[in-house]
Amino acid sequence: MIELTHVTKSYDGEKMAVDDLSLTVHNGEIFGFLGPNGAGKTTTLKMITGLLSLDAGSISIDGHDIQKDPLEAKRRFSFVPDNPDTFTRLRGIEYLRFIADIYGVGKAEREERTESLTRQFGIHDALNQMVKTYSHGMQQKLILTGALLHDPDNWLLDEPMTGLDPASSFQLKQLMREHADAGKTVLFSTHVLEVAEKICDRLSVIDNGKLLFVGTMAELKERYAEDASLESLFLRLVEESGPQAPDTSGW
Repeated sequence: MIELTHVTKSYDGEKMAVDDLSLTVHNGEIFGFLGPNGAGKTTTLKMITGLLSLDAGSISIDGHDIQKDPLEAKRRFSFVPDNPDTFTRLRGIEYLRFIADIYGVGKAEREERTESLTRQFGIHDALNQMVKTYSHGMQQKLILTGALLHDPDNWLLDEPMTGLDPASSFQLKQLMREHADAGKTVLFSTHVLEVAEKICDRLSVIDNGKLLFVGTMAELKERYAEDASLESLFLRLVEESGPQAPDTSGW
């Protein structure tokens, strides 16, 4: 379970990237984090992981505060950033061994999960190549494999479908569903409204650092219009939140 309580973050003491955000992501659910570009999604995810400090508030992962007990909190999640560029001078298999070593994954388990995940994502035959020779999509698949290698209870995914081919995107969605159905947690940000509508158990909408809505798709439609699409409901929420027009270039 992931809990955010009155979390605030500003840049240069002026721009409020995240404004008094409180949110709970429960075990056993896929939770979608939606918003236009610059809404505060990535900033929030980086605070959850400890990559960014909080100005105010608290964040806990399975009861462990990310600021007070960072090592124990970080053992309980995996994170896929929005940019897959990393360790390009390593071979793919070396990167995965490095990740497995960090999390203390045993030899038998790492070999089994590496074999399974890389074949599902279609990169098994490229593991002996340098990461710098990978395409953007292949790097994304490698990062995903590394993130899932130690099978943590909480998955934090920032735009995880970006760069994936349809088959790999389908495999990831299947893995997300299986993970949540096993009583674990998936929190992911996305610009792909169709994906969010189909697979999320609950979702939230954030804009200008403020949380506008948290609930199920059914609750969102009941609040506005039963026959409306998620896209139209999202646009209405953002329009109601203030005079600034939403940036929908990524949708």
